[in-house]
Amino acid sequence: MSAPLQQHDRKTSEVWKCLASVTDPELDEAVTELGFVEQVTVDDNDGVDIVFRLPTYWCSANFAFLMADDMRKAVSALPWVREARPRLREHMVAEQINRGVREGKPFGEALREFAPGGSLDELREKFQRKAFERRQEFMILALRGVGYEDPAICRMDLRTFDQVDFHAEEVARQKVRYLQILAERDLAALPGDRAFVTYEGRPIRPHEMASHLQRLRGVRINMEFNSALCRGLLAARDGEPDADRAAGTSRGGCGGCGSGCAGQPVASPSVIAEKHSIVPS
Repeated sequence: MSAPLQQHDRKTSEVWKCLASVTDPELDEAVTELGFVEQVTVDDNDGVDIVFRLPTYWCSANFAFLMADDMRKAVSALPWVREARPRLREHMVAEQINRGVREGKPFGEALREFAPGGSLDELREKFQRKAFERRQEFMILALRGVGYEDPAICRMDLRTFDQVDFHAEEVARQKVRYLQILAERDLAALPGDRAFVTYEGRPIRPHEMASHLQRLRGVRINMEFNSALCRGLLAARDGEPDADRAAGTSRGGCGGCGSGCAGQPVASPSVIAEKHSIVPS
């Protein structure tokens, strides 16, 4: 293999690695694992084109914009990338999202016809909480699985947590993700900091653990259901005839808004905004 080709393959691999850090905000799963990213192309000027598609034509515009913007930011962080160009296809507002992300516009400006004055800050915070809680539940259950009792988990600091060897690749991966979100939230960074606190930073007491886990379980079940639904809808969409896709129809229900709008004719911007600008809980 020639040196230029090797360099091109290396750059493409680096882009895919960056994209693996971008998650569907509602599911806390990588867009690459979910199968949303279809193609990555690195041109001769170190511009990167990223083509992606969501499970349905009607998926929430909020989620779609978040993912496109996160892809652009993640890939643009590579030192050699001159421009990252995510391109959403086969979506009701793909044109507006692609243009808005490309021009660096905020969501409310990029989709002003659909969500006038809208901001995604509150939405990001909501889904970061869900991601934190899902990852925390996973690690608490993993610790229980290797013999730790609730009092020990509640008082465990980062130093002790870091020393736990779970002997399982997936648990090790989730451990890194949990530590990452602790740091992002500035909840724990030093060796003596508690490893398990609430999203607000409050210690979890042993007598609270049962109710705490019960609530986290509800968050997980909701996210797992949505994940299975998204994967199923994407698989079904991949099997649709091209004519159906071009017409903007879908054989399944909407995976994002719960409005039951899939399969309906394309509505006016005001009607679509009413259905899709409000994010489900």
